[in-house]
Amino acid sequence: MLVNLPFIVVALLLAVGFYTIGFKRNLIKVVIGIEILEGAVNLFLIALGYVKGAYAPIYTMAPNEAVNNMVLPTPQALTLTSIVIGVAVSALMLAFAVNIYEHYGTLDVTKVRRLKG
Repeated sequence: MLVNLPFIVVALLLAVGFYTIGFKRNLIKVVIGIEILEGAVNLFLIALGYVKGAYAPIYTMAPNEAVNNMVLPTPQALTLTSIVIGVAVSALMLAFAVNIYEHYGTLDVTKVRRLKG
Protein backbone atom coordinates (compact mmCIF):
# COMPACT_ATOMS: atom_id res chain seq x y z
CA MET A 1 0.00 0.00 0.00
CA LEU A 2 2.83 2.40 0.81
CA VAL A 3 4.29 1.91 -2.66
CA ASN A 4 1.14 3.37 -4.22
CA LEU A 5 1.00 6.39 -1.90
CA PRO A 6 2.52 8.89 -4.38
CA PHE A 7 -0.01 7.85 -7.02
CA ILE A 8 -2.89 8.22 -4.55
CA VAL A 9 -1.63 11.70 -3.67
CA VAL A 10 -1.41 12.52 -7.40
CA ALA A 11 -5.04 11.43 -7.87
CA LEU A 12 -6.17 13.57 -4.93
CA LEU A 13 -4.24 16.59 -6.19
CA LEU A 14 -5.73 16.13 -9.66
CA ALA A 15 -9.23 15.98 -8.19
CA VAL A 16 -8.67 19.12 -6.11
CA GLY A 17 -7.13 20.96 -9.07
CA PHE A 18 -9.92 20.07 -11.48
CA TYR A 19 -12.55 20.94 -8.87
CA THR A 20 -10.94 24.32 -8.28
CA ILE A 21 -10.71 25.12 -11.98
CA GLY A 22 -14.25 23.95 -12.69
CA PHE A 23 -16.22 25.35 -9.79
CA LYS A 24 -14.45 28.46 -8.51
CA ARG A 25 -15.27 31.84 -10.01
CA ASN A 26 -12.34 33.88 -8.69
CA LEU A 27 -9.47 34.10 -11.18
CA ILE A 28 -6.82 33.84 -8.44
CA LYS A 29 -8.41 30.60 -7.22
CA VAL A 30 -8.41 29.27 -10.78
CA VAL A 31 -4.69 30.06 -11.05
CA ILE A 32 -4.13 28.22 -7.76
CA GLY A 33 -6.05 25.24 -9.16
CA ILE A 34 -3.83 25.19 -12.24
CA GLU A 35 -0.77 25.28 -9.97
CA ILE A 36 -2.12 22.31 -8.00
CA LEU A 37 -2.54 20.41 -11.27
CA GLU A 38 1.02 21.28 -12.21
CA GLY A 39 2.26 19.95 -8.88
CA ALA A 40 0.33 16.73 -9.41
CA VAL A 41 1.89 16.22 -12.83
CA ASN A 42 5.37 16.88 -11.45
CA LEU A 43 4.83 14.44 -8.60
CA PHE A 44 3.59 11.84 -11.09
CA LEU A 45 6.71 12.22 -13.22
CA ILE A 46 9.00 11.91 -10.22
CA ALA A 47 7.07 8.89 -8.88
CA LEU A 48 7.38 7.15 -12.25
CA GLY A 49 11.13 7.71 -12.33
CA TYR A 50 11.81 6.41 -8.82
CA VAL A 51 13.80 3.16 -8.57
CA LYS A 52 14.56 1.79 -5.13
CA GLY A 53 18.27 1.28 -4.52
CA ALA A 54 19.35 2.80 -7.82
CA TYR A 55 22.13 5.34 -8.25
CA ALA A 56 21.84 8.86 -9.63
CA PRO A 57 23.14 9.11 -13.19
CA ILE A 58 25.46 11.99 -12.25
CA TYR A 59 27.28 10.05 -9.52
CA THR A 60 30.78 9.75 -10.98
CA MET A 61 32.34 7.55 -8.29
CA ALA A 62 29.71 4.82 -8.57
CA PRO A 63 30.83 1.21 -8.13
CA ASN A 64 30.86 -1.13 -11.14
CA GLU A 65 27.51 -2.72 -10.29
CA ALA A 66 25.93 0.76 -10.36
CA VAL A 67 26.36 1.01 -14.12
CA ASN A 68 23.46 -1.41 -14.62
CA ASN A 69 21.45 0.05 -11.74
CA MET A 70 21.09 3.74 -12.54
CA VAL A 71 17.95 5.81 -12.54
CA LEU A 72 16.72 7.07 -15.90
CA PRO A 73 17.30 10.86 -15.88
CA THR A 74 14.48 11.70 -18.32
CA PRO A 75 11.66 12.11 -15.72
CA GLN A 76 13.90 14.35 -13.63
CA ALA A 77 14.77 16.52 -16.62
CA LEU A 78 11.11 16.73 -17.67
CA THR A 79 10.11 17.75 -14.16
CA LEU A 80 12.73 20.50 -13.99
CA THR A 81 11.61 21.78 -17.37
CA SER A 82 7.99 21.65 -16.24
CA ILE A 83 8.77 23.67 -13.11
CA VAL A 84 10.49 26.40 -15.13
CA ILE A 85 7.66 26.58 -17.66
CA GLY A 86 5.10 26.53 -14.82
CA VAL A 87 6.68 29.55 -13.14
CA ALA A 88 6.52 31.52 -16.38
CA VAL A 89 2.91 30.50 -17.04
CA SER A 90 1.93 31.37 -13.46
CA ALA A 91 3.44 34.81 -13.78
CA LEU A 92 1.59 35.34 -17.06
CA MET A 93 -1.75 34.18 -15.61
CA LEU A 94 -1.36 36.43 -12.57
CA ALA A 95 -0.45 39.36 -14.81
CA PHE A 96 -3.63 38.72 -16.80
CA ALA A 97 -5.62 38.60 -13.56
CA VAL A 98 -4.16 41.95 -12.46
CA ASN A 99 -4.99 43.52 -15.83
CA ILE A 100 -8.54 42.14 -15.73
CA TYR A 101 -8.99 43.51 -12.22
CA GLU A 102 -7.69 46.93 -13.26
CA HIS A 103 -9.95 47.03 -16.32
CA TYR A 104 -13.17 45.51 -14.93
CA GLY A 105 -12.77 46.04 -11.17
CA THR A 106 -13.52 42.41 -10.33
CA LEU A 107 -11.93 38.96 -10.47
CA ASP A 108 -15.24 37.10 -10.71
CA VAL A 109 -15.38 35.30 -14.04
CA THR A 110 -19.16 35.58 -14.43
CA LYS A 111 -19.12 39.33 -13.78
CA VAL A 112 -16.27 39.82 -16.24
CA ARG A 113 -18.24 37.94 -18.90
CA ARG A 114 -21.29 40.15 -18.27
CA LEU A 115 -19.24 43.36 -18.30
CA LYS A 116 -17.39 42.37 -21.47
CA GLY A 117 -20.51 42.43 -23.67
